[in-house]
Amino acid sequence: EIVLVDTAGLRRKSKIKESVEFFSTVRALKSIERCDVAVVVIDAQQGLEHQDLRIIETAIERKRAVVIAVNKWDLIEKDETTARMLEKGLKEKLRIYNFIPIIFISALVKQRIYKVIELVKTVDVEQNKRIATSEVNDRLGADIKTFPPRSRSGKEIKVNYITQVDSKPPVFAFFCNEPKLIDDNYRRYLENKIREHFTFSGVPVVLSFK
Repeated sequence: EIVLVDTAGLRRKSKIKESVEFFSTVRALKSIERCDVAVVVIDAQQGLEHQDLRIIETAIERKRAVVIAVNKWDLIEKDETTARMLEKGLKEKLRIYNFIPIIFISALVKQRIYKVIELVKTVDVEQNKRIATSEVNDRLGADIKTFPPRSRSGKEIKVNYITQVDSKPPVFAFFCNEPKLIDDNYRRYLENKIREHFTFSGVPVVLSFK
């Protein structure tokens, strides 16, 4: 059984004048809290706006999986490269959130609207999956050996053991001698390697150092 919660469209803060707009924003944020997967619908003609990014960021901060549906695709003049080029542009704007899958739809002509549900179901499977500890250590252990963590203090950092300790969202625990010395750049490197090996499309991944 799938429950769909449709929220009011959110406008830029500068356009929010009435209390109704304010409460629709609050309700949208509450919907993110209770959802399994957030489908952020954006306008194909307007592209990814600041407000869209704010909602995506909010969902990821709350450890919710995200799918982006680009609506009004029927209004775009296109050839065989348009979707690929637009997706590339969106991924560049998403930057650290470029793991979010994108689907092009038209609510008006019902183009690919049912595929949104299929994509959501795929992403839900992704956020619930668990990776065997042996596989995590084999894959990530090799990456750490190739590019070991370095500290500014000169202390040697050794990662001894890695395991996935939770799902939805997936949490990976790294047991090491100096957990506090792992910097943000190295965390991003490890997250990128986790996605490279195990995908987790549309899913926030949590890294814990112990």
